[in-house]
Amino acid sequence: MRVVLFVLASILAMAPAAAAESGNVMATVHQFIDGINSGNMKSAVAACASPASVIDDFPPHEWQGATACADWAKGFQAAVKDAGYTDNVVTLGKPTHIDITGDRAYVVVSANYRYKVHGKQAAEYGSIFTVALHKLPAGWRITGWAWAKH
Repeated sequence: MRVVLFVLASILAMAPAAAAESGNVMATVHQFIDGINSGNMKSAVAACASPASVIDDFPPHEWQGATACADWAKGFQAAVKDAGYTDNVVTLGKPTHIDITGDRAYVVVSANYRYKVHGKQAAEYGSIFTVALHKLPAGWRITGWAWAKH
């Protein structure tokens, strides 16, 4: 009984630290999304590590290497322009997973994407944004992410 109580007390004592670290991980994820939403791709790309890996629903569908996030950002801007999309906004839901093991993290969060196509409102609801992160001296950085359109 004492061992069980000791283990439970140890876990509860770590809970605030784990919650704080989850908040730090999500702050990086939000920096990326907020950068996209505001059109500040420099801020979005700054949330990424180098190298990184990206999978998304527009061609060429994958970007890898030292400039993966920047290359994706250029591709995204070109794709939405070509499609006539404006007012792009991604809204994240509550994460279904925030798994942190040492200096690595894994996040799964639902996402909605709203935009206008030639001035008419459109949306993709229920997409999944999956992110892998690495804690570096500068803080948590995205090493890979994938968008799964619903």
